[in-house]
Amino acid sequence: MELFDCVKLIKEFENLQIGTKGVIVEKYDETNFEVEFFDENDETIDVYTISSEYLEVYWKASEHKNN
Repeated sequence: MELFDCVKLIKEFENLQIGTKGVIVEKYDETNFEVEFFDENDETIDVYTISSEYLEVYWKASEHKNN
């Protein structure tokens, strides 16, 4: 998992449901990230520090860089 990868929750976290989508906005180490989560209208819900055990990448930013 890297900066700007799009992720979704695979476990409930705080008040967020499984499947809630977000983007990694800070990488602290290999397992801890700051993620901005969005609702179904793409409005920001909140930003959380969260472990990778709660997340699954569904879109990798590195695969979509312009050269």
